[in-house]
Amino acid sequence: MALVTNPPRTRTARRDPRPGKGASPGTKPSPQARTAAKKKAGAARGSSTRNWFGAKRKIRSQLLATTLSQMADLLDSGVPLLRTLEVLSRQSSQPRLSEVLDDIREQISEGATLDAAFARHPDVFSDLMISMIRAGGEGGFLEDVLKRTASFIEEQEDLKARVIGAVTYPVLLGIAGFTVTTVLIIFFVPKFSELFDRLRQRGELPSLTIGLLGLSDFLRAYGVYLVIALVAVAFWIRSQLKTQRGLDLRDRLKLKVPLGGKIYLNLAVSRFCRVLGTLLHNGVPILRALEISSDSTGNRMLSAAVQAAAANITSGESLSRPLAACGLFPGTVVEMIAVAEESNNLENVLVDIADGIERRTQRQLDLMVRLLEPMMLLIMASVILVVVIALLLPVFQMSTTIG
Repeated sequence: MALVTNPPRTRTARRDPRPGKGASPGTKPSPQARTAAKKKAGAARGSSTRNWFGAKRKIRSQLLATTLSQMADLLDSGVPLLRTLEVLSRQSSQPRLSEVLDDIREQISEGATLDAAFARHPDVFSDLMISMIRAGGEGGFLEDVLKRTASFIEEQEDLKARVIGAVTYPVLLGIAGFTVTTVLIIFFVPKFSELFDRLRQRGELPSLTIGLLGLSDFLRAYGVYLVIALVAVAFWIRSQLKTQRGLDLRDRLKLKVPLGGKIYLNLAVSRFCRVLGTLLHNGVPILRALEISSDSTGNRMLSAAVQAAAANITSGESLSRPLAACGLFPGTVVEMIAVAEESNNLENVLVDIADGIERRTQRQLDLMVRLLEPMMLLIMASVILVVVIALLLPVFQMSTTIG
């Protein structure tokens, strides 16, 4: 029996079907291959860059500030931008940030500017950050802007942490008081209803008790519908806040909130002064700096006032006059800006103004929290006292009648 052997085959070069593989070292992969590789890599790490609901994971501000600071250090050391982005992407511990850095690197390699690449990720980089980076790229001081942006993010996060830490205890008190009162009214008060039927038939039940029993019956019967209605109203308000009219109304109301409105205004003015001073210190022209810093206030009323100031500067007037005319900037801030304009020291004075406002605002916030805590306790005690009195008055009346 003859052995069957395979005929000899000529060895030919085969291209590896995987994107970018099997080609000669000097051959770049085709755009289709790069796109396929990108989709494959994105699918491989998609589960780690999205949460359970399919939304993109949020990058912590502290991590973003650290990344921008490291980027500034690498660029300042002479490392090319593309190499810097590659290094930061490789060493990042968060897959979402690594994905963003990879996309920025790819956009820059295709000819986009750094600020344009950042603008592709508005959920990561704010308009203020993009505007500052654009100004740094145009003015040739990108490293300095990145460092200052990182420092600005850290300062804002520290301030946010202090505010949250200050209001956490009063908020917990309010939640606890609301929960205790709701449980009392829904589950505890109805147990006295049968006890008070005789007084109700006689018409001798106190008005306070009648109101409490009626509220209890209403919550027991329509509490679920009330919660659904509140949720629907919350969604409606959220949809309205996406419109221009809703945003304007929201920013007006923020400035009129008792106690908190003044603190919010001071923080907005502080952000404006710090950003404007930073941009002017880095050599950004005043009109361009006002355009960028107008978005940093976080309030549309203040932003409109800053834009009006920019228009007045174009016509040759000073910065302090339109800021004073809007009525939102404190008088001391306007006077300091006016003096700084005359002495040609505006950039340094603006940063000093921001530091001073933040110190005063922190003291005001601490004082407000000290007052808020006893106020919350007093409100909680008053509500519970009203419930107890409404339940005890009929008992006292019944004991008096029996006696």
